[in-house]
Amino acid sequence: MNKRKWFTAFLTGILVFAMTTAAFAATIQEKRQETRQKVADTLNKLYDRKPSARTALRNAEGYAVFVSTGLKFGLIGDSHGRGLAHNNKTGQDIFMRMKEYQVGLGLGAKEYALIFAFIDRDAWNKFTSDKWSYGAQADMAANDGVNGDSFEGAVQAAPGIFVYQMTTKGLAVELSLKGINYYRDKKLNDPNVKEPLIK
Repeated sequence: MNKRKWFTAFLTGILVFAMTTAAFAATIQEKRQETRQKVADTLNKLYDRKPSARTALRNAEGYAVFVSTGLKFGLIGDSHGRGLAHNNKTGQDIFMRMKEYQVGLGLGAKEYALIFAFIDRDAWNKFTSDKWSYGAQADMAANDGVNGDSFEGAVQAAPGIFVYQMTTKGLAVELSLKGINYYRDKKLNDPNVKEPLIK
């Protein structure tokens, strides 16, 4: 290969790499925006159905919102979704994912949203620092016991962690968090992909 052909191939490679990188960044930015919009829509629905949740979430250390879709077929069910954890004290946003493997009878698709509230820093850190899961049934009245904020309509998933579950029919009375893992989304949290400037 002569120098001209080598140089042309080199420039082509750089161009392809640049275009691929730009497309990758655009895809991440789009998914971030899509996730933020779903979170905003979900919170608005929660506030419409349970107005007290607005104050409860605002006074918490932070909150996380997940929108899940899944399919249940025979004995095995599977669902997944994206979410966003927001720290009220620091303003930090962490993009997250959830993955559920469940066992049960039934057939059909399902869609639901989970809104977690963290009443202290320890609860926030436990949920966002590593893969978090809850393997039992949560079903109890909820009051944070710290500042008196009522989490009416929510259940306690762990010490310092309360959660609302919403379906298309409204708030769920009972909540099963069995077999669900929550973890950071490495791609959407990529620090090399900056948020576009809003003019």
